[in-house]
Amino acid sequence: MLIIKPFLISKYFGSLFYMTLVKNKVTAFFKIITLTFLFFNPFILFSQVKIKDSVLAEVSITTAIEYALLHQPVIQQSLIDQQIVSATIKSKLSEMFPQVNLNYSLQYNLIRPTSVIGGNPVQLGVNNASVGQFTFSQTIFNKDVLLARRTQKDIKQQSTLATSSAKIDLAADVAKAFYDIMATIQQIKIAGENILRIQQSLKDALSQYQSGAADKIDFKRATISLNSSISAKKSYEAILKAKIVVLKTLMGYPENENLKIVFDTSQMEKEILLDTLQIPDFTKRIEYRLLETQKKLLQYNVNYYQWSYLPSLSANAAYNLSYQNDQFYKLYLNNYPNSFASFNLVFPLLQGGKRRANKNSAALYVQRNQQDLIQLENRVNSGYALALAVYKVNLQNYLSLKENLLLAREVYDVIQLQYRSGIKTYLEVITAEADLRSTQINYFTAMYQLLASKIDVQKSLGQINY
Repeated sequence: MLIIKPFLISKYFGSLFYMTLVKNKVTAFFKIITLTFLFFNPFILFSQVKIKDSVLAEVSITTAIEYALLHQPVIQQSLIDQQIVSATIKSKLSEMFPQVNLNYSLQYNLIRPTSVIGGNPVQLGVNNASVGQFTFSQTIFNKDVLLARRTQKDIKQQSTLATSSAKIDLAADVAKAFYDIMATIQQIKIAGENILRIQQSLKDALSQYQSGAADKIDFKRATISLNSSISAKKSYEAILKAKIVVLKTLMGYPENENLKIVFDTSQMEKEILLDTLQIPDFTKRIEYRLLETQKKLLQYNVNYYQWSYLPSLSANAAYNLSYQNDQFYKLYLNNYPNSFASFNLVFPLLQGGKRRANKNSAALYVQRNQQDLIQLENRVNSGYALALAVYKVNLQNYLSLKENLLLAREVYDVIQLQYRSGIKTYLEVITAEADLRSTQINYFTAMYQLLASKIDVQKSLGQINY
């Protein structure tokens, strides 16, 4: 047998290492530099990582929904609920695995127990006793563990679907709030354009008054109209602030940060149309999947109470360390161990009809769930019919107002030119301007109401999913 001594190995490799360093000093130097860089590189990279800002530079309807799904406390709570469900399932399934425990006790008998033997009282035992017990138990069959194994997938799915349902509702609410803000922004924009027009009219009225072509009434009417428009613009701006706070709350956005709303009106106009010939299918709704999952879990409850007629079986074992001595300092000198192993079979014989009652109650819950499915189908059909009717009304209103907007702008331009030519009175200019402003506001309001009603239709069709 070849024996290689450790010191010869270390001597050999030490010499080899020394020769390598001598022959390749430059290479070794660069290796050290490289290793040093690799060691400190994670810290360098970490220092260069920029923490993702929770503030958006611009907020469109898409980014608003995405941000809300990540930061809204309701969604975060739902995700935490999923983790709680997973942890609870793991806790319950842990009962399937072997359970090992250690028990320790130290006892001093103030008065030793007495037994009567042959008519004579005799004190038994010792003054000091200490017991260490190792126990092992294994559940072989238990209806609670069996239920946990069978239902774990459906329970997790139920919590996931609950999160999806919360996301769908949140996305719809954020979109509607965003459209509401867009309508108010357009109102402010229209009010600003209206103020510019009135200011120009005010200059025209003042010019005609100074030239003697008109009296002071036109100038005063223009001033009144200008003041009303400025007041309306301030009202819209105040309302906009409140609506932005609502959107921030829905998004989970920092209260003290600005929210820069951006949108493309022309793109919005392209997205207003919807296929009104679609037929609602309630099985595509998230509520249906929730009820189907609930139905499975309720059926498992029926099975659970059926399993209560079956016995429970478990295996147990223990090893006991027993130390006894009248003198405390000699307590752990002598050990009198004992151990056992057993199988435990518990067969429920009579429980006063409790199992049958529980089984019947669980079966009734399954029947009730079936009625919930029927009710959901009816609610989806009626909800879709109402949402579709509102959408059609808003669509017709939008198309009419779009045509009116073109006519109102044309009428205003013509009357404005005629007023400057002295053909029309300033009262007609004010009336045309008021009609234009009202038509503009109604047009944009109708467009955003139409988009909001489209969301309701899509939601009723189950087309919004997260």
